Amino acid sequence: MRLQGKTAIVTGGASGFGAGIVRKFAAEGASVLIADLNLDLAQDVAKETGGQAVKVDVASNESVQSLAETALANLGRVDILVNNAGITHLPKPMQDVTEDEFDKVLAVNCKSVYLTARHLVPVMTAAGKGAILNVASTAGLSPRPKLNWYNASKGWMITATKTMAVELAPAGVRVNAICPVAGETPLLKSFMGEDTPEIRAKFLSTIPIGRFSTPEDMGNAACFLCSDEAGMVTGVAMEVDGGRCI
Repeated sequence: MRLQGKTAIVTGGASGFGAGIVRKFAAEGASVLIADLNLDLAQDVAKETGGQAVKVDVASNESVQSLAETALANLGRVDILVNNAGITHLPKPMQDVTEDEFDKVLAVNCKSVYLTARHLVPVMTAAGKGAILNVASTAGLSPRPKLNWYNASKGWMITATKTMAVELAPAGVRVNAICPVAGETPLLKSFMGEDTPEIRAKFLSTIPIGRFSTPEDMGNAACFLCSDEAGMVTGVAMEVDGGRCI
């Protein structure tokens, strides 16, 4: 029960890594607000974990402001914020990514971190404590060709994490990131372009441990970084990648 009595918001918590984080947090005693664009899926995870669900567009200022208000009304405070919601464009040469695709990737992966900080950092600094976790990617550390603007968005998130950590440390708020390698989530096919045994084998050959990451892997790493056990850890971009970045 490492998160006993704590409250948490997990964006994109209805599926994939986000759902894994929600399940782990709930199992460790946290009260979790699952914020997702897909309200039906969020409600399913909420029923399973005893959490609460709310529909949120993390790229919209008004929607994130509403999320903050709902969190304070329903949870009373916010101890933990997990910026997990993210998307990618399909693998293609950088110049072939459309402007709409580029704008959407940057809005969901980058602007969302700014918006949640705008509306929730004041809540944490007023309380004098808090933990923020940004779900970045190995793509931000060891980029692969044809995912250029996705790679860049995750590199931005890692730099934002370190900057936030330095600025917020005096206020008692820690900020860290996890960097997953591709995993068994709804985004896997998008990363690979297509899902075939041959492409899976090629992808897995770059991961020394020899398997994709799982939502459970991310939940375990997130739980440590957001718990009091990591009280001296801030500004870290933890690789949860089976050795992919070595």
